[in-house]
Amino acid sequence: MNASTLAIAISGFSFLLSVIWGPPFIQLLKQLNIGKIISMDVPESHLAKMNTPTMGGFMFLIPITILTVILNAVSLFGSRLFGSSIFVPLLTMWGFALIGAVDDWEGIRGPRRGLGMSARTKFILQAIIALVVAYGLTEVLDVPHLFWPSAPTALDFGWWYIPFAALLIVAMANAVNFTDGIDGLAGMISLTLFGIYGIIAMTQQQVYLARFCFSIVGALAGFLWFNVKPAELMMGDTGSQALGATFAVVALMTGRWLFLPLIAIIPVAELLSVIIQVSYFKATHGKRVFKKAPIHHHFEMLGWPENKIVLRFWIIGLIAGMLGLALTFLG
Repeated sequence: MNASTLAIAISGFSFLLSVIWGPPFIQLLKQLNIGKIISMDVPESHLAKMNTPTMGGFMFLIPITILTVILNAVSLFGSRLFGSSIFVPLLTMWGFALIGAVDDWEGIRGPRRGLGMSARTKFILQAIIALVVAYGLTEVLDVPHLFWPSAPTALDFGWWYIPFAALLIVAMANAVNFTDGIDGLAGMISLTLFGIYGIIAMTQQQVYLARFCFSIVGALAGFLWFNVKPAELMMGDTGSQALGATFAVVALMTGRWLFLPLIAIIPVAELLSVIIQVSYFKATHGKRVFKKAPIHHHFEMLGWPENKIVLRFWIIGLIAGMLGLALTFLG
């Protein structure tokens, strides 16, 4: 079994685990009354989603973790399936998942019911984990800092790499979090992103990293089985923060993140729309650029149905991702 077919097989196993684990997990969330509280400032159509089970990120986190741990502990046909370095993105995933889980829980049962963790507290926790991970990437794993497409060797940023890598991790965690606003959007976009970087890792012979990416692809496909409109559960911050941070770490491990803003055009656009909206609102004392941010809500306010937004955003994300993949190996 060659590397490509094994990666596909891992995607299949991950998908099956998520689909099988999905119904009992959703039932458990319902029994525990872990349902989403919808803010009153969202489009009116979202009010129908009140009490939909949330913290659904655990649906794909658990299968990904099981596969990664098992496959790291065994050999197949005499080959190691994963390297120990794969635990860096895995631990990043769980670190940010725990931040997201506390945020989700605060929004459901905590003193900030309906609001979740304060932005300041969330950012501090994200920054601490991101700095530790960034340090590990460069000082422990010695990952390449950045490959220019036509250059034979990687650029070296020195100590500047640590704060920059940490910033990228935090930014992507929040970018995917902002993308998670309508049924299926964050899952479909994230599935595409990990698929693209799985291909990049495979071309670099980072087979262990590629298979980790494809295990996420399969698990997200299983999650989407229950998350497409009308969603039976939502990933919540538990899933969105974990996916965004892990994606950034995977990109950093390849050293091929120069075109990440293009490959991840949808999450980047979602993040920028929030920054632009908030900055302009403060500068003009109440005026807005968009009807509502993140930008997918702007299109909802224009009358676009959720399914149209998800499909069109995914098409844009797929085309941009393919272009970014091509540019990554240009020259």
